[in-house]
Amino acid sequence: MTKDIPCMQRSGGASVSRVGALPARGGLGLKPEHFQTILEHLPALGFFEIHAENYMVAGGPFHHYLTRIRSHYPLSIHGVGLSIGGAAPPDEAHLDRLAALLERYAPQSFSEHLAWSSHGGAFFNDLLPAPYHAGTLNRVCEHIDRVQERLGRRMLIENPATYVEFVESTLGEGEFITELVRRTGCGLLLDINNVHVSCVNHGRDPHAFIQTLPLAATGQIHLAGFAEDVDADGHPLLIDSHGAPVAEAVWELFRTVVQQLGPLPTLIERDNDIPAFPVLLAEARRAEAVMAALGDMAVTA
Repeated sequence: MTKDIPCMQRSGGASVSRVGALPARGGLGLKPEHFQTILEHLPALGFFEIHAENYMVAGGPFHHYLTRIRSHYPLSIHGVGLSIGGAAPPDEAHLDRLAALLERYAPQSFSEHLAWSSHGGAFFNDLLPAPYHAGTLNRVCEHIDRVQERLGRRMLIENPATYVEFVESTLGEGEFITELVRRTGCGLLLDINNVHVSCVNHGRDPHAFIQTLPLAATGQIHLAGFAEDVDADGHPLLIDSHGAPVAEAVWELFRTVVQQLGPLPTLIERDNDIPAFPVLLAEARRAEAVMAALGDMAVTA
């Protein structure tokens, strides 16, 4: 097991020295459409987040701009390709590329998904669910241990948005993630939009479900928008699209979490239909306003 893994201390090629925890402020996903605006105005913002796989090359314009922006802001790196929930161990070549990226930019946080996206040499452009039982739990713990060992740091695991459930599952999602945290020492990336999406899709109370998660291990929060559809029976079906503003129901869940835990680094995710930068900045500042208003009401254990 890999409990209490320290953050990396070397800054690599990005020539930065800030390491440690992300600030308990609002952050945004870093998008190429906004590179110039950010550098021209240096807006008051807690941090930026990138998807690791977009930067797994030696050079190019993405690295040029990220190096400049990283010199002004804390950074979170979010992986989408480790296939932590898959049948095979993490791909060592992918881990090497990821380790080099983290060495280069020394981010304050690294996270991945409780999902799988590759199998038998095939790669899928999706984050797919896994059954929750002892076999999956043992396998995912082994994968997390290997990633944390290779990267030399604690990682955060994001709770998934799901659309189907497995009849062979013997553990609830909250129980499964709690055991992952206990056995590996990883943290939780609490995606509140995913909580809402999954609970609507499976007919559960999101406020009750969120209390089954290991909230004390939360290192970062994600807020995002969803798309609405219906299933074959005409029941509501929400899709984690990252293509819309954060919904009011998700803001309400966020307020509940802040009241309980206090302020935490909170990212506004927007990966599709990306609006002008001020629109996203306003959502990040709304998250900060919630934290400022409710943070002093947090219940301390």
